Amino acid sequence: MLYLQRLLSSTLRPVPNAVPSPALAPLRQAPDIATARNVRSLGGLLPFVRPYRARVAAAALFLVLAAVTTLVFPVALKSLIDQGFIAADSGTRVMALREHFFALFAVGVALGVFSAARFYMVSWLGERITADLRNAVYAHVIRQSPQFFETTQTGEVLSRLTTDTTLVQTVVGSSLSMGLRNAVMGIGAMAMLIVTNPVVMTQVLVILVLVVLPSLYFGRRVRGLSRASQDRIADSSAIAAEVLNAVPVVQSYLQEGREADRFSASTERAFGTAVRRSRMRSFLVAFIISATFGALLWGLYQGTQAVVRGDISAGHLGQTVVYVIILVSSVAVLSEVYGDLLRAAGATERLMELLQMESPIVTPAAPQPLATPVAGASVRFDDVTFRYPSRPA
Repeated sequence: MLYLQRLLSSTLRPVPNAVPSPALAPLRQAPDIATARNVRSLGGLLPFVRPYRARVAAAALFLVLAAVTTLVFPVALKSLIDQGFIAADSGTRVMALREHFFALFAVGVALGVFSAARFYMVSWLGERITADLRNAVYAHVIRQSPQFFETTQTGEVLSRLTTDTTLVQTVVGSSLSMGLRNAVMGIGAMAMLIVTNPVVMTQVLVILVLVVLPSLYFGRRVRGLSRASQDRIADSSAIAAEVLNAVPVVQSYLQEGREADRFSASTERAFGTAVRRSRMRSFLVAFIISATFGALLWGLYQGTQAVVRGDISAGHLGQTVVYVIILVSSVAVLSEVYGDLLRAAGATERLMELLQMESPIVTPAAPQPLATPVAGASVRFDDVTFRYPSRPA
């Protein structure tokens, strides 16, 4: 009876008292330690991307075409404003306007086709790479030694297989593509502004530098809190998995209320961490939008002054304004994507920790033949002990 009570009490042991697996020890690191890492952690996904190099190249091609098409739009708009109203005859003016509007429509159709193709290719890659990653992690985990399953919380592993892979899918299938597209658009818009209006571009570039530097600081804070938030969610999942797997024991000891309170406390900790992460990211978004809007207004003000002085035409002003909008919006989107990349970097680290674990038990390549029995042989055990990995004492 005493052995049974000990067994039941060990089954109901609280999760925080469990002996953590050395391979999963990084989960318990403080957020400031995790903050020291960066987006380079996403490099662990490269082995899963290489088998689909052709599709990656196709997605990159459509991405560049969509970005270039967007950059062509301001040029067509300048032509519409400057040349569509030149003809004195009303009939000739109407025909000129019609031609320019058809050109703008063609640009819009091309942008729609290229964007749709990019979306499909990138979405396919995100789903495929995530499925391969999930399969690889699961196949690796089930080959671990009994010590791993004795000392590791099942909820943490499940959290990595579900929540973390979903974050990776979001980045590979959406955020990364948006980031690359806006990077191409931002560089293209900057180049066009340098060529067409270097004075305005110099002023806008100074403002953008002042925007980017604080964004990097806030981004590191967001990443640390994102990693901590994922860890707290894993803690809640571990508690739920532990209790649900032993519901008859919990109910027999009338511990439903205690377990519900324990899970509620873990959920509140996860909520508090998520609130801190959301607050920091909200500050980041507010700062970026305000600063980029100021850069846009400053560029527009300088452009209107140039039109009044007669330095540029109205069409040139319209083109400059659109390029400034493309540039500042690209910076804003890149800042948002940077936050997603930071979250995915934390998720990738957690998944790579599982994939890099080595089981102390190695299965031989071929079964070893048994030794030939010797007459009169015997086996003697001296100082033989046994213990569970989670209970060394």
